[in-house]
Amino acid sequence: MQTQSPRKRPKNLNLFTIRLPVNAIISIMHRMSGMVLFLVLPLLILALGMSVQSESSYLELAAMLRHWLAKLLLIALSGAFFHHFYAGLRHLAMDIHWMTSLQKARLSSRLVLCLDVLSVVAFSYAIW
Repeated sequence: MQTQSPRKRPKNLNLFTIRLPVNAIISIMHRMSGMVLFLVLPLLILALGMSVQSESSYLELAAMLRHWLAKLLLIALSGAFFHHFYAGLRHLAMDIHWMTSLQKARLSSRLVLCLDVLSVVAFSYAIW
């Protein structure tokens, strides 16, 4: 009995040569930003607990957040939040079959990136 051999297809193991479409990049970034937000959630709950504990702990937290490094971390966290928010709205719109053609999906992906950048810049200006 002769078994069939699997098709001999070329394998590209160099992930840096694969060019993903903008839709795939937005989707991957949506998952990554969700993971970052989930992992940072305990720190945010701790900060909330400190802020409502007493006035002195609130002032201490406010002093920590005025440091330039804390502001940079908040800006990075806001980037993850805004991306997850806008990409989530995009995914919800696609779930109801809105903007599902390839051209419209690319447009909505670029719109998500533009909204991300504008929101992060506005947030950065507000806290700096």
